[in-house]
Amino acid sequence: MKKLYVGGLSYGTTEDGLHDLFSQAGEVGTVKIITDRDTGRSKGFAFVEMVSDEGAEAAIQKYDGNEFEGRRLTVNEARPPAPRSESRGGFGGGRERGGRY
Repeated sequence: MKKLYVGGLSYGTTEDGLHDLFSQAGEVGTVKIITDRDTGRSKGFAFVEMVSDEGAEAAIQKYDGNEFEGRRLTVNEARPPAPRSESRGGFGGGRERGGRY
């Protein structure tokens, strides 16, 4: 499977709507619209996994720069996520609680 980044989505776009659109270019594996964890509102982008490389290339050629639901889409191959830092501190330096002041 090849994962595609799809940006420029309308906030009203649904995963079913994207699935229907991208299935015109090839077999779709999964569709995931990214939402804000606090509000549940779409962040305006999604990831679409295409079953074949050919389907992914066809989707990029067909939809990148084209309009969908009144918005111009950006469609390209998704990049792997940036590595997270090893730092797990939350509050910075300073004394630990429990010691004498």
